Parts: sequence; structure tokens; C-alpha cells
Amino acid sequence: MSEQPVTVMVVDDHPMWRDAVARDLTEAGFAVVATAGDGPQAVRRARAARPDVLVLDLNLPGMPGAEVCRRLAGEGEGPGPRVLVLSASGEQEDVLEAVKAGATGYLVKSASARELVEAVHRTAAGDPVFTPGLAGLVLGEYRRLAVAATAPPDERGGPEVPRLTERETEVLRLVAKGLTYRQIADRLVISHRTVQNHVQNTLGKLQLHNRAELVRYAIERGLDDDGGGP
Repeated sequence: MSEQPVTVMVVDDHPMWRDAVARDLTEAGFAVVATAGDGPQAVRRARAARPDVLVLDLNLPGMPGAEVCRRLAGEGEGPGPRVLVLSASGEQEDVLEAVKAGATGYLVKSASARELVEAVHRTAAGDPVFTPGLAGLVLGEYRRLAVAATAPPDERGGPEVPRLTERETEVLRLVAKGLTYRQIADRLVISHRTVQNHVQNTLGKLQLHNRAELVRYAIERGLDDDGGGP
């Protein structure tokens, strides 16, 4: 029997980039069965097309890529698509968030077409694949979690509020100081959408519903006063 090609779906909100990635993968012998430009569309089309591999950007309108990954990885009657994140960000918190959401691999957009093709092949086979340097971040975090899980209960300090990443805490502190998302983006030299994603992730972790509750939470914990003005 002839071997069936690996089916792939490409999700990115930049049409030219999305088309270029789909073209490179098609020329490499993959069957690109669908594309999408935002989070909700990605979930709908992936459920319909059921690709083997989802090549997924993180910064998507409508729904963050990490949430798309959570909703699709391992859902339904059989296993969901294996997810290869293809992102412009190489920040530690973005990498860890993607892996925790169920991504098999993480590649930055500076990767060559050859590296992307190889990464999709490896992802389809279930092999974890990361841009050089990022695998160490993931391994280090899982080692830290393993040590924490085996610590005696008295050393864990009992129930704690969910752990926020350094960047989430940084964004939360600036939100509490009254900065707008645009001002926070300029201060941290990140995109407005990345700020929104961090806020949404923090709201989810803390089980809060809106910015007002988030500010109250931060003020109660003194995050609006770090010894310096905004």
C-alpha cells in the first residue's frame, strides 16, 4: 500500500505568512487540509478537518493559541492533532504555556523551511521538537515541578494561589498601577495582543472575571506598590 501523506493544518493571522508556510509544506509532500486566521476559526476547522499536525501561532485574534491547543489536543473520540507551535516569541513563559497546553513542539519563526519540514515530520511521529535552546527551558521547568511534587507537605506551605509566571506578575503589577494595555506593551516592549494574552491567562489562573477584579486582587497583595511610580 502507498503511504498516506501526513495531513497538516496551518493557523496564523498573517495571510502571506500562512500561505507561505502552507506552500512550503505542500511542496515537501504534506497534505495541507485546512488553514485558519483566528482562534475560534482554528478550533472549528480543525475539528472538521482532523489533521495529523496543527502548525499553530500563539498570538491569534479571538482566542490565544495556547487555548486553541488546550481545546484540540487529545479531545474527542480519538487523539486530537499533534501541535507544533510556530511563533515569533521565544520567551520562556510562552514556551512553557504552550507545552502545558499540550503542544508537542515549539519552533520560532526564524527557523528555515527545511527546519520546519523536519519539525513537522517529527511532530507527526510524536517526537518532541524545539528550537535549539528552548528544550532546556522545558526540561528545567519539569524538573522543578517534579521536585516540588515530592516535597513534604509542610515544605509546600499548604494551598497557595496559582503560580504566575514572572511576565504575568509583571503585567499584573502594571495593570494594578493603572497602565493601559498599550502602555504596558510599550513599557515591556511586547505587542498589545501579548499583553492581552497574559491578562487572560492570569484571569483564568486566578479564577477572576474582569480587569476590575484583577486590579483588586493585585492591590490586596501590594502589587501596585513596588517602590517606584509608573
